[in-house]
This record gives sequence, structure tokens and C-alpha cells, in this order.
Amino acid sequence: MDQTSLQLLLSLLSVLSCTTDQARLTLSPSSSQFFEGDFVSLSCEEDDSSAGWTLRRNTTRETRTQCGPDWGTSAGSSCNIRDLFPSDSGVYWCESREGATSQSINITVSGGAVILQSPVLPVMEGENITLICRTQTSSDLPAGFYKHGSLIIDRPTGHVTILHVSKADEGVYRCNIRGHGESPPSWISVTEKPATASAPTTAPPPPPLLHVFLTVASVCGLVLLVLLVLLVRRHVQRKPKAAEDDAGEHPITYSEVNTFNQKEQRSRRSRDFQAEPDVVYSSLR
Repeated sequence: MDQTSLQLLLSLLSVLSCTTDQARLTLSPSSSQFFEGDFVSLSCEEDDSSAGWTLRRNTTRETRTQCGPDWGTSAGSSCNIRDLFPSDSGVYWCESREGATSQSINITVSGGAVILQSPVLPVMEGENITLICRTQTSSDLPAGFYKHGSLIIDRPTGHVTILHVSKADEGVYRCNIRGHGESPPSWISVTEKPATASAPTTAPPPPPLLHVFLTVASVCGLVLLVLLVLLVRRHVQRKPKAAEDDAGEHPITYSEVNTFNQKEQRSRRSRDFQAEPDVVYSSLR
């Protein structure tokens, strides 16, 4: 396993390591890569100074070594490293006497001519990040930027800004400046934005009095209209029936009375004629 692959492995382990919020590791200048011979200062920002936070690191040569005469100058909870060497590449974190640890960061020291300056701490979703491809003397040279080995963009000034990063932007980045060389790889980590608490639901305000009055009036008006329609329909249905009854009882005329009297006289004559006894021959003799 070469040194570059080991550095990436250490970087991934730093992301997966257990951390606590009791101390925060800061780096100045803030960058994930440095040139050989650069100066860097690391500090453990403490919430509890009595915890006794100290800076430790894992490199290709040593494990959990404390800032001291071998690789840094300790000043309380800070550690200054002068004249960086490629052997200083590794994972750095703060650790208390009880064994609690802060978030860890990965530092790469390059002996080459090009480095990629990128965020050393995880970036929150939605934020913007700027990548700078530079040499020891300039940061404005044309450069190509790569993610997972594939070219993503060429920039004439050596700067590129990724707007509103998401988890899809997480990965291994590097850059290349023609005629100067390629930078070491850097892992950029993106953390999810914390979920916001939902606003408490409130009951809707009661409707105004005018609105209630208009609603009641509308309902009453609708009921009256229905009753009026029913009454009109009933009246219309009864009127043709009364007309039919009146048509069956027509007035009696004079001609009808006279005809009735004549029929009555004929009937009486017929009865009188039938009442008289028949005259037979024997009676005559």
C-alpha cells in the first residue's frame, strides 16, 4: 500500500471515528493540504478546561502520539508544527484525560509542486465550497479539477466553487496544472442538514359574527324557496282537477225540460191504456 492510499484510509477512518462535542479541533491556515516546509497551528477549543485536552495524531510511522518535542510545540491546548514534512501527513484529533475525543481531521503534506486547498472539516448540505489548485508561488494558473479520477471542470484561474453542496458532492478530489503536476487526493465530506422541528399546529380563529349571520340567512332563504316551489306545484296540480269536476255538471236548458215532460205524458198514457180491461166477444154477447 503506497503512502497516498494510506492517507486516504486514515482520512476515512477519521470520518468514522467516535467524536464528542466537548472540544472542537481548529486548524490555521484552514486547508487539507500543505506544501513541505509550511507552518500549521492546531487548537483544541475546550468547553471544559479541566478536562485537560491534548492533541494527538496517527501517521504512517506512529499511532496516538501526543504533541511534543518530536513533532510539535505544545502551548496549552494548542500545538504548532513548523517545517512540515510528508511524514506529518495523517489524522489529528483532541483527546481528554478521560479518553473523550473531538472530531478528527486529515492533513496531507505534499513534496510535489501542486496542492489542492479544500475544506478540512465536513461541509453542511446547502453550503458553498471553494477548491483552489495552486503551486508554491501562484494560485491563478489554469487547472483541471477531478472527482474520483474523472475530469469535472477546467478553470482558467485555478479556482472552482461548488454551490449548495449535497451528499452527491461527497468524494475524493484532486487537481492538475499543466506543466507543474497533479495534487494529492483529498476527501471532501458532506453532512446532512439537521431536520427542523415542525411548527405546532394552532386551531383556526372563530369566524366573525357577520359571516355566521350571512350563513344562517342563506340557509333560511334556501328553505323558504323550496317551500314556495312545493306550494306552487301543488296549486297547479289541483286547478286542472277542479276544472274537470265543473265540466261534468253542465247547466239544464229549456229544451231538455220540455223533452222530459213529453216523455212523462207518453208514459202516463201508456199506463192508463194498459189499465183499461180488454173487451172480448163473450162479454159483448
